[in-house]
Amino acid sequence: MKVTHSLRGRLLWFLLAAISIAAIAQASIAYRTALADVDQISDYHMQQMALSLRSGAALSNMEAPAGIDATAENGDLVVQVWTPDGVQVFRSVSPARLPQRAVLGFSNVQANGKTYRIFSVQTSSQTVQVAQDMAARRQMAGNVALRTVGPIAVMMPILMLVVWWVVSGSLEPVARVRKQVASRQADDLSPVSESGLPDEVRPLVQELNLLFGRVRTAFDAQQNFVADAAHELRTPLAALKLQVQGLERADSPDARQVAVSRLTAGIERATRLVEQLLVLARQEAGAAGGAKAQQVALADLARRTVGDLAGVAQNKGVDLGLLRADDARVNGQGDALMILLRNLVDNAIKYTPPGGTIDLAVQQDAAGARIVVEDSGPGIPAEERERVFDRFYRIAGSEASGSGLGLAIIKAIAERHGATLTLGQSERLGGLSAVVTFPKNA
Repeated sequence: MKVTHSLRGRLLWFLLAAISIAAIAQASIAYRTALADVDQISDYHMQQMALSLRSGAALSNMEAPAGIDATAENGDLVVQVWTPDGVQVFRSVSPARLPQRAVLGFSNVQANGKTYRIFSVQTSSQTVQVAQDMAARRQMAGNVALRTVGPIAVMMPILMLVVWWVVSGSLEPVARVRKQVASRQADDLSPVSESGLPDEVRPLVQELNLLFGRVRTAFDAQQNFVADAAHELRTPLAALKLQVQGLERADSPDARQVAVSRLTAGIERATRLVEQLLVLARQEAGAAGGAKAQQVALADLARRTVGDLAGVAQNKGVDLGLLRADDARVNGQGDALMILLRNLVDNAIKYTPPGGTIDLAVQQDAAGARIVVEDSGPGIPAEERERVFDRFYRIAGSEASGSGLGLAIIKAIAERHGATLTLGQSERLGGLSAVVTFPKNA
């Protein structure tokens, strides 16, 4: 037999089974009790009729025969017979004295301080009255009711214990989960055990574990950001301090101008590093928070990127253009994809020498959508193309300024969108080729 893991199923099956067993037991007991009561009532009527007629009194005799004590007889049932002319010709031996009147059918009569239920029937030769004391009926009814209520009173505590045991056992996994969560420390974000949970509770625990995972990712991102910022800002700030000291020691206008230029360049590098760190922190926070995805037109983002960075490229003497803009759409976060494009193009501008070319293309085919950025710069050696994705890693001997975070940010955004970032050599321009490939259903 398959054991159900549904909380509702367990409660229904066990409660229905308990109620059914109680109902069957009650029905059996009630049937036996009713059968015994019917037998008792039938025997009682037979006994009363026999007792009321056994006196053998003459029909004209209105008093009890000698030797028969009327008070000793059972007087619950009284029988009287009347002639058509109103003469009572028979009365059972009983101390009861009923009024000398007959109302055909059933009626209630007060006599001798008691209430009698009388049934009268009239024939052509006589009128017969049978009367019964209502107290006897009430006593019999009380006995029947007591026998009926008795089994229920016995079964009710048993049924309550069964229901309490079933419900308590069924809800025990919920109490176990509550204890696990209540006993945790603030920094304990490990998953809650799902073993033995009912079907109704397991999805809640699964969502709770997913929430723990998102919070843990956010905490890790915060700790990583603090560690990275503390590590990477130490060197630029130390350099700025030395440059300020050099400016203080400058004893000529030319030396002062050189010191100011170095200080300005150091401030720009520190500013750039802080901006990249903040961008990285925002992206990691967005990944941990599960920002809602929407349809994003890559061609529109490419046009905006070229428009925003065209001035920077022109100042350096680099030809930046949009080579192709297919109508490619992906599910994702528009702001994050904009940062991805800007970092790709900005890196290309930084490493492409004056007079070089940078081409941006958005392609759509049966395999999916692609963003391609090619330049005529020095490119990246094949053995370095995996390491450049590490945070703060920079190729030795590189003259371009940077923090070593650009490609790490690009890769993190691409992975969040299910895309892959591939670095290679541009066959057309000879420099670096960066390709971000989105899956077909992205």
